[in-house]
Amino acid sequence: METLIAEDLLLLLLHDEKGTVVGTINLPPALGGAVLTELALTGAVEVEEDPGRWRTAKVHAVAGARPDDPTLAAAYDVVAQRPRTAQDLVTRLGKHLRDELARRLVERGILERRDTKVLGLFPSKRWPTADPGRERELRFRLTSVLVQGVQADERTAALVALLSAVDRAHKVVDLAGLPPKVVRKRAKEIADGAWAAKAVKDAIAAATAAVAAVAVAGAVAASSGS
Repeated sequence: METLIAEDLLLLLLHDEKGTVVGTINLPPALGGAVLTELALTGAVEVEEDPGRWRTAKVHAVAGARPDDPTLAAAYDVVAQRPRTAQDLVTRLGKHLRDELARRLVERGILERRDTKVLGLFPSKRWPTADPGRERELRFRLTSVLVQGVQADERTAALVALLSAVDRAHKVVDLAGLPPKVVRKRAKEIADGAWAAKAVKDAIAAATAAVAAVAVAGAVAASSGS
């Protein structure tokens, strides 16, 4: 069984030993964007064309395209309720998604669950790596694309686009002496490239743009509160 793009993204964003998110990433909308991206890749959702000058394009569910995977199916049902903007959807879809995806990865032996308490009082969960095989495979594939220039397939390109949206593409590969800005530029070029059909690419572009917008807003809020 292949992992979801959202599961792959979570693996790359978690610290292997600590089981917590590395850096100051606004994780829920990033995972929500990954699920929305996968729905677009499988043809389950589409974004409306030419919504008008004063209106943001909305995402629609494609009738009869409900996925079999339970996580994707639940996300599809949310989209099918009514057309919403991608920024609205990545927030909605990302709620509680970390624990759901982590649980799936635990069931497959990729992560393990550790229950802890913050300050000895507040329950908290961590998800350290149990089997590093899948993450190593992902990092190898991303390094071959972002550092060595190998052509990316659709799923890898979509993952690169999501990593670029949260500015982590240069953090998950072996740079092999390359400056991080070179890898960042390569990731942005892949994200903007023509690696999928236009309708699919438009929907994914809307999802990743929404992730980037929410990530920036979250970073600004965090910095202003410190």
